[in-house]
Amino acid sequence: MIKVGIIGSTGYAGGELVRILMGHKDVEIKWYGSRSYIDKKYYEVYQNFFQIVDAVCMDDNMEALAEQVDVIFTATPQGFCASLLNEEILSKVKIVDLSADFRIKDVATYEEWYKIEHKSPQFIEEAVYGLCEVNREDVKKARLVANPGCYTTCSILTIYPLAKEGLIDMNSIIIDAKSGTSGAGRGAKVDNLYCEVNENIKAYGVTNHRHTPEIEEQLGYASGEKVLLNFTPHLVPMNRGILATAYATLKEGVTYEDVRAAYDKYYKEEKFVRVLDKDVCPQTKWVEGSNYVDVNFKIDKRTGRIIMMGAIDNLVKGAAGQAVQNMNLMFGLKETEGLDLIPMFP
Repeated sequence: MIKVGIIGSTGYAGGELVRILMGHKDVEIKWYGSRSYIDKKYYEVYQNFFQIVDAVCMDDNMEALAEQVDVIFTATPQGFCASLLNEEILSKVKIVDLSADFRIKDVATYEEWYKIEHKSPQFIEEAVYGLCEVNREDVKKARLVANPGCYTTCSILTIYPLAKEGLIDMNSIIIDAKSGTSGAGRGAKVDNLYCEVNENIKAYGVTNHRHTPEIEEQLGYASGEKVLLNFTPHLVPMNRGILATAYATLKEGVTYEDVRAAYDKYYKEEKFVRVLDKDVCPQTKWVEGSNYVDVNFKIDKRTGRIIMMGAIDNLVKGAAGQAVQNMNLMFGLKETEGLDLIPMFP
């Protein structure tokens, strides 16, 4: 059995990690870390775990935790993991970090967008960006994985085949994305109150959302060129889900068949990426509660542009599910173990 510790287990992503790992046949959760609920029963925080999880919430002592488990998930705010990580810890335990601390390779870019000093830049180069469908072989050898962001997972996987095959003008990309409110975390914020969110939709982080450089960097690796794009997220009144709609100019002469062949080339064998039938648009309700990504596209012949669409559950493939997928790869397990979650409906 793989012994697991979770720091930040009482946030939304942490709670989802617990839910998924409780159904994983090769895992035992040893540590439910939560600075806010130390000594409180876990089921008293999330009553859906009543008579399922009887453990008490612990603190966030990563050094003590590293002595007891094989892998640590850090579902924590930006800066936390980087502030605690050291070589001694990494020599004892594998880390899957759900924050942005090790996603961006350029320290200056991270500090500019996140407005904090990076406390352990010496590990950035080693960290593997944990987008399993793209970096699977590197993840298998990693001891530190940077779990991608939710918007970035959806956006990158939606665009990746066309970037990789050079079918679109990479400097023409515009991404319009919409997320449920759980993506903002469980902390109390006025903007996330029911009366603020209900019967409303709004753009936020316009021109400066922190996932922008992450998307640009990863699509830059795919295309082999520097990428500059517009990314605008929106908050919609639902609990879960992200829908990303991306627009780009097609290269001269690219046909529907060319585009479809690109998606099939990269995703035909991928369990969790579903390329939908022609003219079927992805919807968040058909991936809710699952680790699936639904993608598709439509070519606008009138403008010579392509509309690429993707849908995920932001807490599963956008966070906890992808983290478990990474863990499975790191320990040589079946990649889908614990993740055969059929989407919930209604």
